[in-house]
Amino acid sequence: MFTTYYYSKFYKLSIFLVSLLSFFATSIQSLIESTTPLRNTLVIIADDAGFELGVYRNKICQTPNIDALSKKSLIFNNAYTAVSSCSPSRSALLTGRPNHENGMYGLHNGYHNFNSLNKVDSLPKILSKHGIRTGIIGKKHVGPSKNYKFDYEQTEENNSILQVGRNITKIKLLVREFLTQNNSKPFFLYVAFHDPHRCEHTHPEFGYFCEKFGNGEQGMGTIEDWTPIYYVPDQVEVPYFVQDTPYARIDIAKQYTTISRLDQGVGLVLKELEDAGHASDTLVIYTSDNGIPFPAGRTNLYDSGMAVPLLMSTQEFPERQNQVTYSLSSLLDITPTVLDWFGIKYRPKMSPLQGKSLLPLLKKEPVVDEASATEIRDDEPAIYASHSLHEITMYYPMRVVRTKRFKLIHNLNYKMPFPIDQDFYLSLSFQDLLNRTEQKQPLFWNRNLEEYYYRPEWQLFDLRLDPEETVNLVSKPEFKNVVAELKKRLSGWQKATNDPWQCSPGGVFEGKIDSKNGYCGPLNN
Repeated sequence: MFTTYYYSKFYKLSIFLVSLLSFFATSIQSLIESTTPLRNTLVIIADDAGFELGVYRNKICQTPNIDALSKKSLIFNNAYTAVSSCSPSRSALLTGRPNHENGMYGLHNGYHNFNSLNKVDSLPKILSKHGIRTGIIGKKHVGPSKNYKFDYEQTEENNSILQVGRNITKIKLLVREFLTQNNSKPFFLYVAFHDPHRCEHTHPEFGYFCEKFGNGEQGMGTIEDWTPIYYVPDQVEVPYFVQDTPYARIDIAKQYTTISRLDQGVGLVLKELEDAGHASDTLVIYTSDNGIPFPAGRTNLYDSGMAVPLLMSTQEFPERQNQVTYSLSSLLDITPTVLDWFGIKYRPKMSPLQGKSLLPLLKKEPVVDEASATEIRDDEPAIYASHSLHEITMYYPMRVVRTKRFKLIHNLNYKMPFPIDQDFYLSLSFQDLLNRTEQKQPLFWNRNLEEYYYRPEWQLFDLRLDPEETVNLVSKPEFKNVVAELKKRLSGWQKATNDPWQCSPGGVFEGKIDSKNGYCGPLNN
């Protein structure tokens, strides 16, 4: 029989053993943490930037820093935005959900006032819950704040956007501040440049693309780390979707100057990452939110508005550095990729994310058999895009499904003219098209304004034979099966992502959007 003496001894021994086990567990955990390298992520996103980069074969615009990053990166040749508009695109990138599902139907700021739905999780919120320090520097342009809360925020909400988005010296110092605040936790840093967004609508004194901001001229201020580069209009490379005229070339030359500032800023950010000792443990992603603000570019879901540069670099997987992937990829893939990088198993309360992790591409290029010219295989990869509005009066919803070869666009508001946004309307390029059309002069463009404004409800393009997307095949009998299959896929994607527009324009949705029991009531119109 145990006496009080033995109970006391047993209790003390138990306490000792528990303490010993706790010590070993803590020691083992500390050992694991000290021997397991931190994994971090740096996302660099440009504003309305395209393929004016040496890595994408532009021989005129000087971008040595982004080109140097590309030599350490997997280079994506088939990457596309989920929506060709700033706030909706950023919301899609940061949530993994298209704009029609996350609620960011158009521009967030000012009187536009679009916001994501309260129930939507964002990448910074998810990462913070898993002990990852999050930061944003530059253009945020999404809301509400509680949905897109970063631990460290230096944006247009508490600074001048010109300073945190275009002053590359200030951006450099903010990156340094973030990287030196807490070096013991993994981090996710999102650096969103405002370059090379158009400028003449809000800051005309700084030039067409704010190319004069900080250049040292009287009244323009100076940016310590920026050496301006100027370009001759006659020598620029005119994209296939922009008219080749003197005014358009002047516009492009100004854009190039701002892209060169963006490039020098990217170099500064990467240097800060290296100096902080994180060059080897960080996944670096460079991309843009949408296509360039030129004719048929931004706000369009032609490839000229959808296609974006995408570089992905990590020293952990060196196998495919400076190689090209032709795999179809979307900015909807960024959230799943970052979660995969951090080893986070995310179980959303809403419907499953439609994107996929791009990390497997860093190891191996998938082998995909292409179908014939007039068919699409059941397992053929495809990406999707969705547009609702840009500015609040620019209602022109579109839905798109794109395979390697075919693209099907559904223009839901097709009986109305395609809308033009404010800053693009004032541009040299668009005013040139207006004036030439009015004066009945040659446009030197692969379209005309009537075709651009008024589009049919459905557009099918064979991207292999018609990469400029000018020949609509939707009514051709030989493509009947392709159209049917793509319509089926697009409808399935809209249902899977709870698209409120899934019955438009020919019907009315009845039921709850997120319910499987909803149906389309026909208008018989």
